[in-house]
Amino acid sequence: MKDKTNILQDAHGRDHAYLRISLIERCNLRCTYCMPEEGVTLSPKSQLMTYEEIYEIAKTFVDHGVTKIRLTGGEPLIRKDIPVILEKLATLPVELSITSNAVIIDKFIGVLKANGVNKINVSLDSLDDAKFRHITRRHEFKKVYNNILLLVKEGFTVKVNAVLMKGFNDNEIIDFIHFTKNLPISVRFIEFMPFDGNKWDMSKMVSYAQVMAYVNNAFAEGSVERLQDAANDTSKNYKIKDYKGSFAIISSVTNPFCDSCNRLRLTANGQLKNCLFSAGESDLLTTLRSGGSIEPVIQKAVASKFKVRGGMDTLKKLQEPKLHNNNRSMITIGG
Repeated sequence: MKDKTNILQDAHGRDHAYLRISLIERCNLRCTYCMPEEGVTLSPKSQLMTYEEIYEIAKTFVDHGVTKIRLTGGEPLIRKDIPVILEKLATLPVELSITSNAVIIDKFIGVLKANGVNKINVSLDSLDDAKFRHITRRHEFKKVYNNILLLVKEGFTVKVNAVLMKGFNDNEIIDFIHFTKNLPISVRFIEFMPFDGNKWDMSKMVSYAQVMAYVNNAFAEGSVERLQDAANDTSKNYKIKDYKGSFAIISSVTNPFCDSCNRLRLTANGQLKNCLFSAGESDLLTTLRSGGSIEPVIQKAVASKFKVRGGMDTLKKLQEPKLHNNNRSMITIGG
């Protein structure tokens, strides 16, 4: 019989110690790259994981080697039982973190601290109020900006994630880096990726190389410092000399980090995705509710993980709509 402790190792020898759990498909913003303009069909509440089911599934993963859990959405903080979910997951021996758009995070400072959630990723694609309204279809920029400052003041480790889109916010790359001058935050530029309904094509993407061209053109020679990337890191990390913070590029399209990938994703309706780019899913929730063991389902899903980007191992394949349009929209995967 196969050693159960290896159910999180895939056929390419990668061990998966990081689980991202989407708590909800709904969001209080409507970002264009995340949610199609016409909206999405959301799962009925009865098909979403309860807090007990989230805990039970998470515990199974932890029992088999997961050491880090990140909660995502939609916007995870709009889930009404988020304090209970945090309290339950905080009993597990894992590093617990969260990704939020920070619109209402000021109301949860105490809850986050009480449950040991110190690392916060904030999604923010523009430092311009008008652009923020355009991309999110909401008027919440000042609230988000002020909440980032509040998180820093309250001692949280803050990363700001910005999805770059050519002709929209690529002229803000240097402004974002200046944002790190007096704040101990990390701004991470993310290459625009293809998902159902987000009208992706290569011409809209700002690549890792293009970001660095902007940076090297704007700062004096020798002032851009390359930092040591952490093990299994998705980003290439840098800082400007004497700046308090840093910046990074997540180059999932042009320079994927698949060789060291240790991540799995659990959707809000209990589907395991072994890769962000993969259209394939494995139903853990139905098995759990029927009283069956989810371990064989997990093992099979992990073992079938492609070596690179859900099988799209070349840019040519990535540009074939039929290969990624069967994937979910980002809001129903989990950020």
